Amino acid sequence: MQFEINAKKRDLQGSSASRRLRRAGRVPGIVYGAAGKPQSIDMDHNEIYQALRKEAFHSSIVTVNVEGDKQMALLRDVQVHAYKLQVLHVDFQRVDATHQIHQKVPLHFINADINPGVKLQGGMVSHVMTEVDVKCLPADLPEFIEVDLKDLATGHSLHVSQLALPKGVEVAHHGEGDPVVATVIVKGGKAEEEAPAAEAPAEKK
Repeated sequence: MQFEINAKKRDLQGSSASRRLRRAGRVPGIVYGAAGKPQSIDMDHNEIYQALRKEAFHSSIVTVNVEGDKQMALLRDVQVHAYKLQVLHVDFQRVDATHQIHQKVPLHFINADINPGVKLQGGMVSHVMTEVDVKCLPADLPEFIEVDLKDLATGHSLHVSQLALPKGVEVAHHGEGDPVVATVIVKGGKAEEEAPAAEAPAEKK
């Protein structure tokens, strides 16, 4: 999915100028990074609000059209009002098509209802992770990564290393190990694989 946000250059700075913009239905923001200087912008509130409601907008390359100057960027930060449906400020970071980027991408789980742990063993899928940090060239950035749970049995887990990543995409590891993405547990919290250990003392009598 492709996204384009229309923006205007913003010359006036400060909290008073920002409040005036918001009263006029505009949202102050900034575009920074890559080879260009930071540029203050403002956007139509309804346009950016509707875009932010879409999951893919948060993990896609966005075209920020600043009065005809189109810049490729990633959404980096959003400030919203504590209780009003109002966007207060938006940060975009420019990207270079020739350099890898780091971005968190949502995980979409499929076939949880037909995996043997749920369908045959009465288990329940626990989603340990809902997103993963990836690195890739901007053109290769996926909107989401699909996680197929059809073969996951009770007491077993699916790890980051088992994810089917799109071409050109790799996981950006933070720390050691192979984190768990999802696991199937028996309803009530105890995994089936723990049962033999609990019964072992009784078997020795």
